[in-house]
Amino acid sequence: MSEHVEQPTEDGGVGARVRRREDERHLHGKGRFVADYSFPDLQEVAFLRSPLAHARILRIGKPQRYADSVVTRADMHDASDIVADSSLPTYKPSSHPPLASEKVRFVGEPVAMCFAKTRAQAEDIAEEIELDLDELPAFANAYAARERTDVRVHDHWTDNLFLDLTADVDFEARAKDAPVVVRQKVDLARQCMVPMEGKAVLAYWDHPQSQLVVITSTQVPHMIRTVLAECLGIEHAQVRVISPDVGGAFGYKCVLQQEELCIAWLALTYKRPFRFIEDRREHLIAGANTRQHHYELTAYADKTGRLLALDARLLIDGGAYSAWPFTIGLETGQALGNLPGPYDFRGYRCRTQCAATNKPGFLPYRGVARTGVCFAIELTMDAIARAVGREAWEVRHDNLVRGADMPYTNVVKKHYDSGDFQESLRRAVEKLDLPKWRARQRAGEQDGRLVGVGFATFTEQSAHGTAVFASWGLPVVPGYDLATVRVTADGGLELRAGIHSHGQGMETTLAQIANEVLGVPVAKIKVVHGDTALTPYSTGTYASRSIVMAGGAVAVTCRELIPRIVKIGAHLLKEDESAVRFEKGEVVGATGRVALGQIADAWYLHPDRLPAGVNLAGLEATQGFKPKVDTGAFSYATHAAAVAVDPQTGHVEILDYVIVEDCGRMINPMVVEGQTIGGTAQGIGTAFYEETLYDDNAQPLTSTLADYMLPGPTELVNIRIDHMETPSPYTEFGAKGVGEGGAIAPPAALFNAVNDALRPLNAIVSETPLTPRRLLAAIDAARADVGAAAGNANCEVAQ
Repeated sequence: MSEHVEQPTEDGGVGARVRRREDERHLHGKGRFVADYSFPDLQEVAFLRSPLAHARILRIGKPQRYADSVVTRADMHDASDIVADSSLPTYKPSSHPPLASEKVRFVGEPVAMCFAKTRAQAEDIAEEIELDLDELPAFANAYAARERTDVRVHDHWTDNLFLDLTADVDFEARAKDAPVVVRQKVDLARQCMVPMEGKAVLAYWDHPQSQLVVITSTQVPHMIRTVLAECLGIEHAQVRVISPDVGGAFGYKCVLQQEELCIAWLALTYKRPFRFIEDRREHLIAGANTRQHHYELTAYADKTGRLLALDARLLIDGGAYSAWPFTIGLETGQALGNLPGPYDFRGYRCRTQCAATNKPGFLPYRGVARTGVCFAIELTMDAIARAVGREAWEVRHDNLVRGADMPYTNVVKKHYDSGDFQESLRRAVEKLDLPKWRARQRAGEQDGRLVGVGFATFTEQSAHGTAVFASWGLPVVPGYDLATVRVTADGGLELRAGIHSHGQGMETTLAQIANEVLGVPVAKIKVVHGDTALTPYSTGTYASRSIVMAGGAVAVTCRELIPRIVKIGAHLLKEDESAVRFEKGEVVGATGRVALGQIADAWYLHPDRLPAGVNLAGLEATQGFKPKVDTGAFSYATHAAAVAVDPQTGHVEILDYVIVEDCGRMINPMVVEGQTIGGTAQGIGTAFYEETLYDDNAQPLTSTLADYMLPGPTELVNIRIDHMETPSPYTEFGAKGVGEGGAIAPPAALFNAVNDALRPLNAIVSETPLTPRRLLAAIDAARADVGAAAGNANCEVAQ
């Protein structure tokens, strides 16, 4: 936690540590999730899932006695496939059927759905289905898929590449004659997202409204409404999507899940309620896959370690399908554009390929692509430092964009709006107390462990604008948000926003923004979100956009009401409008003051007290917000870690962990810290524990939490956070997004610390997760002089 923390309060505006209002209901078991709903004649759904990774479907035999309770793709003739198209060059389109049709493309792909009064009964029906498959060769890794064209995941393609993107900015001229050339190979394992609540969807037909109601655990209710209407061939007004409490998401729930389409189709077809709740095994086998990147980088630097040019080759394992609406192009494009990170260099060449494999489709995960690119560029920075014989933080500092150069447009046109990257690094070095750890290294540990320190600095692009999303070729292009604000008759507020919270504390922070503008106590502000029938349109919550976009819309809308409030207040005070002012929920004049509650009473209950010419739009308004510049607001941070490595067991202990972060003006520092700590825990999982494994036939090997390892309380340390606040010039209050940042840097900082500890052994690690087995293998290779040779090959110094 940050030092000298103020005590939380129950009220306050921007910058106050207001307690999260949503916590009370969750701590008292009063939350409402999809699994908590109850309807008469509710049917529970189970899916028959493919046991093979790649096969042609020869026959699906329904059990005769349950034929009316089993649905296959052939029965869903009035529902279209999910198509996630992109305008990115080289992108290949494909269709994602709600239930497998003609082929199965990964283990766990839904083939048929069964429904009954209980989930257990539905599963029993699924077991009686006869599934006849003709097995095909399966691709368990991206390299194999990229090389072969005779077997294809999607038959109408000519190869197995979703897309192939390139960038070249003045590379040859900048790389020519560089005295230091460093080569680095980096690999990130495939992961699952593992939110506490997996997929969950319930749908029913509302007969009085003639409307399909879909209650689903999603981050993007308005977008789900749009795509369900399109896939089901009905009017948008015939679909209402409700997203109740959501038990975590991390990007897993910002796309259309095929199960959502299936359950919606059942409710529309049978006019009865149906529900599907994903179990943990389904999630680990067939749910969200992410993070699997493979890098080959060559860095060209001067003799001090100043980076001149970077050449990169990146291969992403995209799985079988591209998800709507963000497509696999989002991950690929983000990697290409964000690899340069916070560094100031002008020669860049990158080729980014994404291969289709026989695994579940790749989905956006907290820190989309940036965890991978941060890992790659930060390990490369440390490799440069080793090559030139300098402290890694000093080389990193010299290469970071200077605060004096802000705003700064980097080599790939990323526009950094404000900040001081070098200062965040300097503070991290100071907070970690680097001299202390260097002295401890020199003294050595009595138990034989090796101590190391590591750093990683990154940027987090938040609140991306229209042009940014359009450049990624997405079928849906976000760019603005709306908010509706209504003063209630007792002087309270109702805020309605189209975004949705899945743990970010938006019910609290949006209320704080309204409090800042209108002065209404937070306790008297009701935030409504998650229901397309009640809220204005928004593409939803993802990409660290909500507090900037929805928060900006709340601020703008609250200000829209002030002239209307002042006009009525002045009339009640019997003063001219020009002689009064709005101040902390009151209209104040020379003769006295009138509270917002009195003004609302006049509008709603005693219109005889209103002035002539009063604005008939009343005390409610809807306004939109879009940042002044379309490129987004860039948060950033430096993570610093100290570790102890046991060369006998391969165990790594985190001794200290410091974060210096800057997300602009903090709406609620306590919420920021919660987001940062939670993200860091996920980043530690990426670094040391999480890996979705497959055998050569693309059969999943990590199907339970006994196989798929997650960090717990005993794996975390006291994370110390230091805040910088550099306001963005483009947003309300100077706020920037912070939701993804914590998860981006930990693998890089921790690996750099481990490599620093292993320097006496000439061992290098660069593949996640850093299990004891991998660490010991690197040490053994170094001891046999194989590691030393590999280290020389990876770091070529040309005089």
